[in-house]
Amino acid sequence: MITTDFAPGSPCWLDLGAPDVQAAAAFYGAVLGWDFESMGEGMEGGMFRKDGKIVAGLGKLTEEGARSAWMIYFCVDDAGATTQAVERAGGTVRVAPRDFGDDGQMAQYSDPQGGQFAVWRPGKITGFELADQPGSLSWTELYTTDAAAAKEFYGGVFGWQFGDMPMPGGGGAYTLITPAELPEDRMHGGLMQVAPEDLSLANGRSYWHPVFAVTDCDAAVASVTENGGSVQMGPADMEGVGRLAVCLDPSNADFVVLAPAEG
Repeated sequence: MITTDFAPGSPCWLDLGAPDVQAAAAFYGAVLGWDFESMGEGMEGGMFRKDGKIVAGLGKLTEEGARSAWMIYFCVDDAGATTQAVERAGGTVRVAPRDFGDDGQMAQYSDPQGGQFAVWRPGKITGFELADQPGSLSWTELYTTDAAAAKEFYGGVFGWQFGDMPMPGGGGAYTLITPAELPEDRMHGGLMQVAPEDLSLANGRSYWHPVFAVTDCDAAVASVTENGGSVQMGPADMEGVGRLAVCLDPSNADFVVLAPAEG
């Protein structure tokens, strides 16, 4: 499960780069019940809140040629040391460590298969305020072109623990991810190997996406399509997991909605 105590290597933040901030705010407000809090007049961005608690960020997509997508941040003790680990493991630095005064420090990277991710070294700002509850982040997932290489890379960078489980119908393995030295109940994500042709959203490159908890998957999917989004897969029941669907917002940023299984 994802928590807000932010152990090293666990998810602590996520934000969306969108071509139209107000349209994105309206979409996620309708689908996930989020309220958007602008950074102020003249600022193209702000925070999403659920029941008054910060759950994610939203900003204007400015990188030339970039697709609209969610960026997942993992907690670290030192972004500089993480940058060195990324480079040693064959990754790429997209944004060098950047200090935000007493608030914290961030950096962004790509793994060797092109999967983009970020890190945050907490200061006064630690991360999101709600997790593993309806309308908040409950899981993170990497679609990768090389599962073995991904495990080697992220294991070297974060010290993550991995455990493989068979996919239904003989569809290969799904790898579960747990932060270093934490018990299995702190699993925060998974990775799955897929063919490059199945990664058209990122032109064949690996990518991360968030999974948001919802109380009713079918109702969430209906809201997605009613508000200009689309569905890539589902809704479908996954034994022991719950009912889920892989969705796209109106700008083709991908995310998953999951109504967890009871018990």
